[in-house]
Amino acid sequence: MAVAENEKLWGGETDKAIANFPVSGDPVRLEVVHWLGRIKAAAARVNGELGLLDSELAERIAAAADRVAAGEHDEQFPVDSFQTGSGTSSNMNANEVIASLAGEGAHPNDHVNMGQSSNDVFPSAVHLAALDECVNRLLPALERLEASFARKADEFADIVKAGRTHLMDAVPVTLGQEFAGYAAQIRLGARRVRNALPQVAQIPLGGTATGTGLNTHPEFAERVRAQLSQTTNLEILPPEDPFEAQGNRDALVELSGALKVIAVSVTKIANDLAMMGSGPRAGLGELLLPELQKGSSIMPGKVNPVIPEVVMQVGAQVIGNDTAITVAGSQGNFELNVRVPLIARNLLESIQLLTAKSNLFAEKCVDGIEPNLEGCRRSAELTLAVATALNPYIGYDKATEIVQAAATSGRTLREVALEHGVEEKVLDEALDLRKIAAGSRR
Repeated sequence: MAVAENEKLWGGETDKAIANFPVSGDPVRLEVVHWLGRIKAAAARVNGELGLLDSELAERIAAAADRVAAGEHDEQFPVDSFQTGSGTSSNMNANEVIASLAGEGAHPNDHVNMGQSSNDVFPSAVHLAALDECVNRLLPALERLEASFARKADEFADIVKAGRTHLMDAVPVTLGQEFAGYAAQIRLGARRVRNALPQVAQIPLGGTATGTGLNTHPEFAERVRAQLSQTTNLEILPPEDPFEAQGNRDALVELSGALKVIAVSVTKIANDLAMMGSGPRAGLGELLLPELQKGSSIMPGKVNPVIPEVVMQVGAQVIGNDTAITVAGSQGNFELNVRVPLIARNLLESIQLLTAKSNLFAEKCVDGIEPNLEGCRRSAELTLAVATALNPYIGYDKATEIVQAAATSGRTLREVALEHGVEEKVLDEALDLRKIAAGSRR
């Protein structure tokens, strides 16, 4: 069916939803819309195979739903993200648009929605949209970022600098050790997402209104899952229990929690990089971050850590999204969670933001980071915490006296230690910065 420009394909139920929910101006995420199309295409074909739907009509409905899945009619889905908690309005929107595209004899409820309920179809679309985005976009982006940090860890393996705890000087470390830690944070974050996905892949489709499967064929859900798995290469699973799957959205809350941990990780990493790159003269000055744009409209030559700042803002948004998802996941009563549109909006935004952030962080920041060798050397040599290495030779108390004397006098640790009777050969052995940074792993 050809569609004229600006032609409205939806019907009365969508009009009511538009009138009832003029809230945010942001329609339901298109990832969910596209998955509604995929589910309804597979449902029509399965209902045709089962003899429940005329084969010619089934194929017309499936072809129309395929077009929705392909994004050909995105403008036909105007219902606000904040709507009835089951997503009924968006499900009806999809039913009406697909019925219009399918042509004569296609009924939104009797045919397009056959064997389905908003209560099982809409959350299934949300689960599969999240699964799809994580598998095909977020995880590759996290792998890209991890690899970028890992390359820098190798590059910086022999660059010694001051370690810091409590923002105070601590024993020396290598820049490579710090970057290896960042790589591990991202790797573990990706692992947390992967661990959550088998639960996300369990969809409530087939439960219809309350999980009992009323008005659906016993083979319907299994066959639809099989078709969807085959066409998307995603492993789509039956629910462990249909009433668990219908009554809550715990798997999405779990996934959001994993995303929050990544947000926490990248926020800490970005803050570290910004601080190590601070300066160029009055800061720590241990890293040279890529210079991307002017940092000030008034101060000539100023350059800011713009990508770490974006990363930290994304982290704050994802953490906020998770809070809303957590609250939403705890709500609803008995056989249905009724905050699914809110969960969908925030979860998919978090996935999108973390995906974009990971690619941007790797490409425009981490890949281009260079060490400020002089800054690293200076901080490594100035930290008085290297006196920790003297403990096995002279004891904690005497080492403390030496540190305090060096700090108040401004003299070097070596000078003060010699005055306190520490032999030069002991100092040579104990204060080897590379050896200290290697620690017990040498």
